[in-house]
Amino acid sequence: MSSKLDHSKLTPAGVLITMGIIFGDIGTSPLYVIKAIVGEKEISELLVYGGVSCVFWTLTIITTIKYVILALNADNKGEGGIFALYARLRKYKSKWIIYPAIIGCATLISDGFITPPISISSAVEGLQLINPDIQTVPIVLVILLSLFIAQQFGTAKIGSAFGPIMLVWFGMMAFFGVMEISKHPEILAAINPLYAIQLITNYPEGIWLLGAVFLCTTGAEALYSDLGHCGKANIRFSWGFVKTALLLSYFGQSAYVMQFQGKLLPDVSPFYALMPDWFLPAGIIIATGATIIASQALITGTFTMVNEAMKLRLWPRLKVEFPSQLKGQIYIPAINWLLLAGCTIVVLIFRQSSNMEAAYGLAITVDMLMTTTLLSFLIFTRFKSWLPVIFFALVFYTIEGTFFLSNANKFTHGGWFAFLIAISLFLIMYALHKAGKIRKKHVEFEKVENYLPIISKLKDDKTIPLKSTHLVYLSRSSRQDLVETNIIHSMIRSTPKRAGVYWFLHVDILDEPFGLYYEVNALSEGCHYVKLKLGFKEPHKINLMFRQVVSEMMEKKSVTDKNIHPSLSGFDIPADFKFIITNSRLTVDTFLHPFDQFFIRIYRILKLWSVSITEDFGLEEADVEVETVPITIHAKEKLKLQPWTPSQKS
Repeated sequence: MSSKLDHSKLTPAGVLITMGIIFGDIGTSPLYVIKAIVGEKEISELLVYGGVSCVFWTLTIITTIKYVILALNADNKGEGGIFALYARLRKYKSKWIIYPAIIGCATLISDGFITPPISISSAVEGLQLINPDIQTVPIVLVILLSLFIAQQFGTAKIGSAFGPIMLVWFGMMAFFGVMEISKHPEILAAINPLYAIQLITNYPEGIWLLGAVFLCTTGAEALYSDLGHCGKANIRFSWGFVKTALLLSYFGQSAYVMQFQGKLLPDVSPFYALMPDWFLPAGIIIATGATIIASQALITGTFTMVNEAMKLRLWPRLKVEFPSQLKGQIYIPAINWLLLAGCTIVVLIFRQSSNMEAAYGLAITVDMLMTTTLLSFLIFTRFKSWLPVIFFALVFYTIEGTFFLSNANKFTHGGWFAFLIAISLFLIMYALHKAGKIRKKHVEFEKVENYLPIISKLKDDKTIPLKSTHLVYLSRSSRQDLVETNIIHSMIRSTPKRAGVYWFLHVDILDEPFGLYYEVNALSEGCHYVKLKLGFKEPHKINLMFRQVVSEMMEKKSVTDKNIHPSLSGFDIPADFKFIITNSRLTVDTFLHPFDQFFIRIYRILKLWSVSITEDFGLEEADVEVETVPITIHAKEKLKLQPWTPSQKS
């Protein structure tokens, strides 16, 4: 089943699947948002009405207008998210746009370490209403462990149940919200934005309350990132129902809280307080199921984002598995266990959802600001005018900047954890980006035509041992007329390598998410340049793709399909292949700037933890040779080296 193809159009099934995939994070926010706003403060009309008014307008302006209406139009061939946006914009050759992309990715993933613990903890803590002495931390840890263990088996079989479960979840929230609002319909007056303005301006330290309000929209960025799974039509249609259910729950909880006006809110979850006692066990089960689905969506989204970063050369190469036939579903073991470790640490450090609320949301505000930055640039490229850019940026930088400031006081209360992870992830991605630029700067290319006569004679030189029938060099050159010096060094200058056919193979990652293309150019008889073009979401099955291209050329008799080793040439034995990978290594780091040296060292450490390019490209280990070719960076000034003379003896 292809989620990308089958569910991109508006259909009842597409809407149902969308609710199970897209809205898990934002859909479970009612478990803790109102409780976080009220906290341990005395209940007042200004606090409650102002708080729920802020929630209403945040969901309207940020989630609905920015993401559901505007951001979903900023897709890249149907794919969304900050990397899809970056891939769409990098053709404009603006060097700075890489930084919002990697900052946004780092902060989105870092806050993801808190999303499963806070969601599942909020649901499971409902058990304390039935048994006040129950310990919820072990239960949360068992659920998290089971969830992450299950990732390696895929979710194709149980994924079909996500939509119906979330439909029940949203329906349940809406029902109990309506029941409570019917008792106190005056709460609907909080839709008036004046209540939100009064909370910020008149309530003591009211601006800091926006840190709790912001929790209602933390899933908006994930909504944009998951665009490719369901399509904008299904997301927009289902958002109308989801937003209504969310608001009914928020307003219903606020109506319940108002009965304690002049007092402190008892140690009770406003969300569960709307349910009758007889329904509470069922409500807890449904809520726990919804939070597990929300966590599953976040984990899947993290796998997708890291995979995109790897394709864009912004993340170390990691092993990627495909646990099911569902298109786009991947499993990255290293990231899975890293997320489990991070989520476990969060649960053990903070223990209760109320403590996690203090750490949640700070990093995600940075991610939203980065998305706003890239969207502003996209608007400029589309309209070629600064007026719409200024209007868009002024509105959303002001709102999201205010949210960032209101969340700033969370840093010492746990926000440091998310920022520590974000900074670590940023350094990883920036180091790879920076090292790539340094290496690219020092990779030298030469004209292929200067070496074609040598290659032609090399093919016929019987004094040189035959390396392979087909000798394939993986090339960094995106042009058929250029080849890097490393390859010439390996082929001719180091140890001459004779072959029947020489290939220069270049892999190009496209700015679009999907698509597999190739180009073949004959440089001379027995020497060819092949360029494979892959969408940035396509798996790297380079060995399979290349051999398919060669097979087509063999059918056309463009290249030999016979093994040319003399002892085997008379038998029906297929032609053999040998892939050569040349790894360049800087030999004189002392001539690099210290800043560059630092990131080269980080790059080398990361490379030790990465899978080999052989595994990443799906090549057969037995058919691959890896050579290290030195790159010498010369000093900027010549040494004053003089000949020794006898008169200089002491």
